[in-house]
Amino acid sequence: MKQTVAAFIAKTLEQAGVKRIWGVTGDSLNGLSDSLNRMGTIEWMPTRHEEVAAFAAGAQAQLTGELAVCAGSCGPGNLHLINGLFDCHRNHVPVLAIAAHIPSSEIGSGYFQETHPQELFRECSHYCELVSSPEQIPQVLAIAMRKAVLNRGVSVVVLPGDVALKPAPENAVTHWYHAPHPVVTPAEEELKKLAQLLRYSSNIALMCGSGCAGAHEELVALAAKLKAPIVHALRGKEHVEYDNPYDVGMTGLIGFSSGFHTMMNADTLILLGTQFPYRAFYPSDAKIIQIDINPGSIGAHSKVDMALVGDIKATLRALLPLVEEKSNRKFLDKALEHYRDARKGLDDLAKLSDKAIHPQYLAQQISHFAADDAIFTCDVGTPTVWAARYLKMNGKRRLLGSFNHGSMANAMPQALGAQATAPGRQVIAMCGDGGFSM
Repeated sequence: MKQTVAAFIAKTLEQAGVKRIWGVTGDSLNGLSDSLNRMGTIEWMPTRHEEVAAFAAGAQAQLTGELAVCAGSCGPGNLHLINGLFDCHRNHVPVLAIAAHIPSSEIGSGYFQETHPQELFRECSHYCELVSSPEQIPQVLAIAMRKAVLNRGVSVVVLPGDVALKPAPENAVTHWYHAPHPVVTPAEEELKKLAQLLRYSSNIALMCGSGCAGAHEELVALAAKLKAPIVHALRGKEHVEYDNPYDVGMTGLIGFSSGFHTMMNADTLILLGTQFPYRAFYPSDAKIIQIDINPGSIGAHSKVDMALVGDIKATLRALLPLVEEKSNRKFLDKALEHYRDARKGLDDLAKLSDKAIHPQYLAQQISHFAADDAIFTCDVGTPTVWAARYLKMNGKRRLLGSFNHGSMANAMPQALGAQATAPGRQVIAMCGDGGFSM
């Protein structure tokens, strides 16, 4: 019996190391479901709603850095994926969505459940392509998978149910080669220019986002040389604040006063791997330097006086030998003092009393009793506020949320994805009443 297109997809995903597919099955997905069942090597993770499947796949991808997969049946089925896929795409995690489609001969006729997935998913994906003949599947699937992994985002393969059941091309090979991410560093001349600029700068502050993942040691070393306080964005919290004598807290709508004032009083602000979006929280008079792996992030939310494109860890490692150490700690010490006062004010709100339990106290206790390598997820709204202010990170814990897309009802689906990915770790979902009821 010849291999079907659906079987080819399943075997290619197996070759790529995919362990599970999240989704809600339906007639148009029968080919894929049957192939997975026959293989027995990829687990089908059924959810009650396709949005949950996308959020769960996103959490899996965020924890592993590897390709995660979700699927939805034709029309309303895959349409339900879209909110979760927006979250995955804006979190820059590699997710492949298989969007089943109506019979290929009926496309464009207004058929039952017909939508146009290529148009619907365009804004939340790097790649979205319709497979209208079996001959397309080897290259379309390979392109989709590589774009998801190497561009750090979502790819969508739109697959009519009848095409999935057709024989795959006889010469199609289910081989997958994982191309590693390139390590990008700015040109040496640019690094020297930056070091020279920093030499004559004072009151320097660092503002760090999720792009600082894996660069904790280099970040602290740079702060030590520059005597610079470190402010973090919400998505930078888990990567920055622990074991950090230069940390002065978070800034933003739910941040600390210390983080806000540090940035506002800086003469030079260095943005490191962050897409912090709130223009009102940037200083108007400071010299702003931005370093980011994504060229599209440069100057997106504030003016910049100098910009370098590069991986944060590799760039800081190359920059550190060129930076002249400073001795004046006045700006740093003032920022640290402000942070201690702000931290005390927040901790005072988290004390037990004989009245109703305050959410601040509950969040503090969750942090205290949670495992050292716990994975936390939090819904948008007040659960994110309490998580940002009271959960303590230590380099092993993880904090997941809909921090860029800002969707409700993300915490429980992300917790499901996290627990399936790391069954031996404690996973704690901090759900809002509205999000949980959804």
